[in-house]
Amino acid sequence: MRKPLWAITAAVGLGLVAATALPALAADTIVTFSITTAGLTISAPGTVNLGSVASGSPSISGQIGPVTVTDDRATLNGSWTATAISTDFTTGGGTGPETIPDINVSYSPGAATATTGEGTFTPGPGGIINVPRVAFTGTALTGNNTATWNPTLTVTIPPATVGGTYSGTVTQSVG
Repeated sequence: MRKPLWAITAAVGLGLVAATALPALAADTIVTFSITTAGLTISAPGTVNLGSVASGSPSISGQIGPVTVTDDRATLNGSWTATAISTDFTTGGGTGPETIPDINVSYSPGAATATTGEGTFTPGPGGIINVPRVAFTGTALTGNNTATWNPTLTVTIPPATVGGTYSGTVTQSVG
């Protein structure tokens, strides 16, 4: 059975209209979100006992436990510097013979025991910490990162120092 010419023409015309119809209208949506950041913190043991040495010993030393810098600032090419400083170590009434001056306290950071994130983590040179000394640095940091080290503290004992339990404070900070 043959179709009439007008039906074929109509079908072709409808196909042509459908093929050349305008595209559907579009709507753009701008999507935003935020990545929140935290801060820069440092943690260290609250107390450490280096043990004991005999009277007349030249020094005592030991590791003071893990120190960790946590950088949750999510920076691009960020950096931080951790420092260490000590007080005098005293016993009893803190008289001259009962005091080991802060000039006798040395800090050696050692190598990192653990790191996370992208960046360069470098131990400081160590040395006497009667003034703030660089303990560790983080440079060329991207995103969040951490660095942990276990520093060694050495206290040189002056010859005229009396017996007793000495205490002092080592403050490690980051900025």
